[in-house]
Amino acid sequence: METLEADYIVVGAGSAGCVVAARLTEDPAVRVLLLEAGGADTNPWIHIPLGYGKTMTDKRVNWMYETEPDPNLDGRRIFWPRGKVLGGSSSVNGLLYVRGQAEDFAHWRQLGNEGWAFDDVLPYFKRSEQRIGDGDNEFHGRDGALAVSDLPDRPPMAEAYIRAAEECGIPRNDDFNGAAQEGVGYYHVTARNGRRSSAAVAFLRPAMKRPNLHVVTGALASRVLLRGRRVTGVAFTHNGIAKQATARREVILCGGAINSPHLLLLSGIGPGAHLQAQGVEVLHDLPGVGKNLQDHYQARLTYRCRFPVTLNDVMMSPWRMLAAGLRYAVSRSGPLTISAGQVGIFARSRPDVPTPDIQFLLIPFSADRPGEGLNKFSGFLQNCCQLRPESRGELLLRSPDPTVYPAIHPNYLATDLDRQTLVDGLKLGRRIAARPAMQHWIEREHLPGDAAQSDEALLQHAKTYGGSIFHPSGTCKMGRDRLAVVDPQLRVHGLEGLRVADASIMPTVVSGNTNAACIMIGEKAADLLRGQAMARAA
Repeated sequence: METLEADYIVVGAGSAGCVVAARLTEDPAVRVLLLEAGGADTNPWIHIPLGYGKTMTDKRVNWMYETEPDPNLDGRRIFWPRGKVLGGSSSVNGLLYVRGQAEDFAHWRQLGNEGWAFDDVLPYFKRSEQRIGDGDNEFHGRDGALAVSDLPDRPPMAEAYIRAAEECGIPRNDDFNGAAQEGVGYYHVTARNGRRSSAAVAFLRPAMKRPNLHVVTGALASRVLLRGRRVTGVAFTHNGIAKQATARREVILCGGAINSPHLLLLSGIGPGAHLQAQGVEVLHDLPGVGKNLQDHYQARLTYRCRFPVTLNDVMMSPWRMLAAGLRYAVSRSGPLTISAGQVGIFARSRPDVPTPDIQFLLIPFSADRPGEGLNKFSGFLQNCCQLRPESRGELLLRSPDPTVYPAIHPNYLATDLDRQTLVDGLKLGRRIAARPAMQHWIEREHLPGDAAQSDEALLQHAKTYGGSIFHPSGTCKMGRDRLAVVDPQLRVHGLEGLRVADASIMPTVVSGNTNAACIMIGEKAADLLRGQAMARAA
C-alpha cells in the first residue's frame, strides 16, 4: 500500500483547513499534506457570487446532505448542503461575513475555554481580513488574505427596508463586525471586484506555490490511524485505491461539523455503545463525538413585489438573463454579484434579551422553501432565524462504510424558547413590512399569508416551510465537561497527535453566519500547532 509522509496532515480543505495548511507551510522546514474529498475549485460558478444558486445543489462540489425526518417539523427531512471542493463551504456559501457577538466568545471562555474570549480571538479575525472599504481599524484588518468588501449595489428596495426597520426602533448599523452587532444595515461579503474570495482563493492558492505543501484532491478519509493512544496518520482512498499517510507530528481534522465527527466515529473514537452497535471496534470511548449538534433554523416571510425588480424577474426572462450576464462580464456588477442577503438585521425578540437573538436577511428573490426553485412571480423575502438555539441534536453512524453518509438528527425547535423566539421574529418582520416604505414595494404577503395571524399558525408555517440556514456546528465541542471532545488547545481528549479545527469545536454556535468564525478558528489552530499565540487585543 502506498504511504505518504508529512509533518502535519490536514483532513479537509474547507474554511479552516485552507488556513491551517497555508499558515503551517509559512515555515519552509515543515511539510504539510492536505487531503480533500472533493475536487479543485475550477467550476466557474464557484467564483461568481450568485453562483451559490447553482453550487448549492451540484453534487460535483457539494455533499448534499439531508437530515433524518425531524419529528418537530412534522417528519420533514431538511437539506444540508456542504462544500465538497477546495475551499469547502466557503466556495459555495452566500458570501456573508459575520463574526458573531463578543458575548459569544465570552461565553466560550466562561465554559472553561481559556484563550477564546473575544479579546483573544479578535487578533485572528483581523489577521485573516483584508477589509476593502470603510471600517474601524480597531476591529478590522487591512493586510490579510481574505477579501471583505461592501456590496457593490445599494438598490432602492434595500434602502426602503433600512428605513422601515429604523421606523420600528432598530438602529442603523453600518458595521455588524464593529463595536456592536445590533441594528440594520448592509452585510459585508467575502468578495473582491465581483469575484468570490473563498478560503481556497485567499489562503490555499498562494500556499500551493510552496514546495512543502502537497494537496491531494479526491481523497476520502476512512479513518485515523492509532498506535496506542497516539494518532500516527490517516487512511484514505484516492481514485478508488486505498492509501495511507503518516504524520510525523500531528493530524488536524478540518472536515466540518459533519465530516470531522463522522471520521472520528469511523475510527472507533466516540460513544462506545453506539460504535459497538455499528460493528466498529472501540479504540477510544469518547461520549461527546457527534453530540451537541446545533444549527440556525430559518423561517421566511415571502412577498409578491409590485415591480419587476427582483431576481425572479431576471431568471424568468431570457433577455434579462442575457443583460445580467453581459453586465457582469463588462463591469463585474449587477445581479450576478448578489450575495445571499443584501441588508441584514440583528435584533432582540424581547426587551429583556441582553443582546440580539434574531437575525434577518432581506433577499431580492423568493422560493417557497430553501433549495427549491424560484417562484414564478416577482418576489422577495425576509429570512428570520434564532441566533442562539437551545435545541441540540446529534450525528450517528449508519454504517462502518465511509461512503455511507451519517444519520443527522437536528432536533430543531425542541424547546419553548426556540419556538417562541422564531415566532416573535416573524412578527417583527411583519411589523417592518407594514411600514409605508416597504408597502410601496409589496403587492401582498405570499407566505405565510394573511390567514396566519396566531402564534400557532406562524409556528406551523415555520415547521412546514422553514429550513436550515446552513450553520451546523458543535459536534466535537471544545471544553472540559463529559461531552467535550477537544480541549482549549483543540487536542482530542485522551489522545495524542490529533486535533480538530472547524465549526464542530464551537461549544455554542456563534450569533450569526459561521464562515468568518471558522477562518478565525483555522488561524488560531495554526498558532496553537506552532506553539505561538497572538497578543490580546488592546
